[in-house]
Amino acid sequence: MTIADRTVLVTGANRGIGQALVEEALRRGAKRVYAATRRPVAHPDERVTPVTLDVTSAAQVRAAAESVRSLDVLINNAGVALPDDLSDPSILEQHLAVNLFGTYGVTQAFLPLLTRSRGAIVNVLSLSALATVPITPAYAISKAAAFSLSQSLRALLKRQGVTVHAALPGPVDTDMIRDWDIPKTSPQAVARAIVDGVENGEDEIFPDPMSAALAESWRTGAVKALERQNAALLDAVPAT
Repeated sequence: MTIADRTVLVTGANRGIGQALVEEALRRGAKRVYAATRRPVAHPDERVTPVTLDVTSAAQVRAAAESVRSLDVLINNAGVALPDDLSDPSILEQHLAVNLFGTYGVTQAFLPLLTRSRGAIVNVLSLSALATVPITPAYAISKAAAFSLSQSLRALLKRQGVTVHAALPGPVDTDMIRDWDIPKTSPQAVARAIVDGVENGEDEIFPDPMSAALAESWRTGAVKALERQNAALLDAVPAT
């Protein structure tokens, strides 16, 4: 998969990593980039088409899918991150609605187009999907669930020629953690590494120095081996 001459859709495209992903796709020669946001955002490049999309709205997801004629790469980037201590279930529900069910709903809506193009799905997650950050536990729980969704989709869609990639960045210099006094990577650098990972066919993409330190041990470790072993169970089931 290369981005040049492809059609790409990015959710949460109005700021941070999403905005940087739109610019990176353009820089690499994308033919069309659908910039999906809750409020339409104009872009000077004529290759960019604004799409109104709140990933928690089934009606907007359906309308967005109906407005796109072809798609090669879907980047599920829209997300929410709020500090909490798990004392309020509504905050956990909010995170799951966006970070898990939003990703699932958008993927299902665009899957016919991606199957037709034998395209790619990129879920922008977080290192907290692998090890929780107790300052934002609801966020971590939702990202861990979305990571499991990514693994499941990867196995299930392989027969249809659709690849599924999970980006697992560490701290990124965005509005979500702007006030955290820790080292952060720029959204532009993370976007560049995510697209590199897609073009290199990486299942898990570790797009910044903190996450990259875990990449080799993850790819050669017992958990990744178990994922492959479990995915192989599908080979015993006749294709339908």
